[in-house]
Amino acid sequence: MTAATSFHTGSTSVSGVIRSPETDIKSPIARPVLEWTPEIERETAAIYARVKHVIPSVEWPFHAPYIAAINRLKKERNAVILAHNYQTPEIFHGVADIVGDSLQLARKATEVDADIIVQCGVHFMAETSKLLNPEKMILIPDSKAGCSLAASITGADVRLLKQRYPGVPVVTYVNSSADVKAETDICCTSSNAVQVVESLGVDRVIFLPDEYLGKYVATKTKVKLILWKGHCEVHERFTGEELRAYREADPTIEIIAHPECPPDVLAEADFTGSTAHMIDWVKTGAHKRVLMVTECSMASNVAAEAPHVDFIRPCNLCPHMKRITLPKILDSLLTLSEEVVIDPAIADRARASVERMIALGR
Repeated sequence: MTAATSFHTGSTSVSGVIRSPETDIKSPIARPVLEWTPEIERETAAIYARVKHVIPSVEWPFHAPYIAAINRLKKERNAVILAHNYQTPEIFHGVADIVGDSLQLARKATEVDADIIVQCGVHFMAETSKLLNPEKMILIPDSKAGCSLAASITGADVRLLKQRYPGVPVVTYVNSSADVKAETDICCTSSNAVQVVESLGVDRVIFLPDEYLGKYVATKTKVKLILWKGHCEVHERFTGEELRAYREADPTIEIIAHPECPPDVLAEADFTGSTAHMIDWVKTGAHKRVLMVTECSMASNVAAEAPHVDFIRPCNLCPHMKRITLPKILDSLLTLSEEVVIDPAIADRARASVERMIALGR
């Protein structure tokens, strides 16, 4: 948890403000009975038809009662669920209203017509939703769902960098905390990082915090990047040697990789792109055997929509994303717990850096 973020459970105090269930939040809702019944089977049949390639039938009787209860509860709470591509298939396909990568979720978060947004991702994503929807209640089902990359840098670190490189603008990956965004000129995602860097019209920028993404961007622009040694613990574990072994075993495979991977991994890839770009690449091409070098739940989610593709998965799980589960989503909606609250002094500055990024894409 960053210094900029606090979490609210029930009607306890947040930053000195007492929220009363009778006045500020909706009344409690009774916990539903979670049983696998013929009614639940019928109610969730269409959903299971979409995911049967990636969720074994023996698992569905456990997931289905939660999915049915969450989807009913969303309507009662006037809530929407945002889910990142790294969420498990039962969340991604079962209860999410909006799915995508960081940029897609950031944009869509500004368009939702709901009182409550439940962010199925990690805490920096929930913070971003709160920045863009300050009047809405933003819930994260597990406040401990962090991010090794976001944790690699603080707002104080950015202030020191700005002192060291006076006048050099700061471009920060959205995979960062609100206090880091508050020290930033403009945010970016892996989808638009090159566009953002070049939009500033300068010969060098401070690019934070992902070193490998920065090295990839540096190959696509003449702008000099001053980098920080932050890494994603999922992507940094892949190696070029590992991918060469896969290709030697099967020369027909096509390798696609996320730019958060080390340079030797990207050198082995047939295509490099953000999660959204990888999904588009799979769906729009005539691909048969694909090795997807990213968090492995994403391959499961894409496989559900592209059953004709045989996915080879050098699987690295994100332990933080996996903190988000159907039972925790249900509890979050029932109790309205784990509300994300950001210090207004930080929020106003952080919001500006995100809005500049979004405006650039319009």
